[in-house]
Amino acid sequence: MESPSQARNPDGLSRDHLPAEQLAALQVQRLRQTVQWACDRVPLYRQRLAAAGVAPDEIRSLDDLARLPFVTKEDLRGAYPFGLFAVPLDQVARLHASSGTTGKQVLVPYTRADLDVWTEAMFRVLTWFGIRPGDVIHNAYGYGLFTGGLGFHYGVEALGATVIPASGGNTDRQITVLQDFGATVVCCTPSFFLHMADRAQQMGVDLRALRLRAGVFGAEPWSEEMRDRIQQAAGIEAFDIYGLAEIVGPGVAAECAAHQGLHVLEDHFYPEVVDPASGRSVPDGQPGELVLTTLSKQALPMLRYRTGDMTAFCPGVCPCGRTLRRIRRISHRSDDLFIVHGVNVFPAQIEAALLAVKGTLPHYQIVLSHERDQDQAEVQVEITPEMFSDRIGVLEELQGRLTRAIRQAVGVQLGVRLVEPRTLARSEGKARRVIDQR
Repeated sequence: MESPSQARNPDGLSRDHLPAEQLAALQVQRLRQTVQWACDRVPLYRQRLAAAGVAPDEIRSLDDLARLPFVTKEDLRGAYPFGLFAVPLDQVARLHASSGTTGKQVLVPYTRADLDVWTEAMFRVLTWFGIRPGDVIHNAYGYGLFTGGLGFHYGVEALGATVIPASGGNTDRQITVLQDFGATVVCCTPSFFLHMADRAQQMGVDLRALRLRAGVFGAEPWSEEMRDRIQQAAGIEAFDIYGLAEIVGPGVAAECAAHQGLHVLEDHFYPEVVDPASGRSVPDGQPGELVLTTLSKQALPMLRYRTGDMTAFCPGVCPCGRTLRRIRRISHRSDDLFIVHGVNVFPAQIEAALLAVKGTLPHYQIVLSHERDQDQAEVQVEITPEMFSDRIGVLEELQGRLTRAIRQAVGVQLGVRLVEPRTLARSEGKARRVIDQR
């Protein structure tokens, strides 16, 4: 495989700027190879394709992808640990696992060629953020089985920038390292960065006075309101990155400087957006569930993997000139849904409503309980020290505004409880927004 700096076609065109017909030809070629590879080497795919009446040599265009059956996380969990591996263990260079935040973890193998693809993907998206040799990257994504830390690490090294392998946790030391090592870019979950910003203020450290100019945030859904809070807190430009262990890790899609959606590296990861109920493709701009097919993965090929992540294709062409399709930021996961008084509610809706109201802090939890034969939800939200020390009438007025904002956002009235600053538990990884006590 070409090195990351050589991620070009023979005619010299960057993979990020291929004309549609050239990109489609590359995708079809890789799709045919992937379907044949998966059918030959993975019993589940062989059985599913036979049941669907599809032979690998019948894949002649991207339209044929719709004939393939879906794969779900339950399939991966059911095959745990090695049932979906397409290569023997002696050809596996590394093992990672999903975070397990929505159930039993999924084991993910990589051949050396898979690791090269991942490094290439990260190399490319890091350049979209304006990162160059000479930058110092503070990498506070977790190392170990979680894919975030090492995915960023090898991408930064391939780019020729300097990486600080800070990993997660130990917030005070993270802030000291940010100060002392002169980081220009920080990478972590958005909730952890807000926690760092909060702690930095306590320590008397002004993040806006540091060398930081950009942050790359992912691994959990986050809103535009959260982006605004992050940028204001640290004086940086905040970029969104998307990935999942089942596909490769971080680097599946990312924003460019235009901030008008996330470009999917569709020469390696082919995207579809489908109606979650019917499984049929939806038009550009219409929300649905993201489905991904790997086009160059050896150890764990994924054919039409239902991510559970809700998004939509962005219509039109990005001002940056890249021809890769864009998806809107992940609004929520389909399994984040909870139902209160017969209404479907997603945490992201509540977050956007809370952060739009002045006087709140970007720290909240949703507590679900069962009382009087009904499910109940209470939103606990931290407010600024100035608001908390104010008159009772002012607090009641703020509580009323929050209640109305949430009702307008989700269509049902939820309980709202104002809590003191730094009352709610902080996350040093993915934030746990919903506490289910039912």
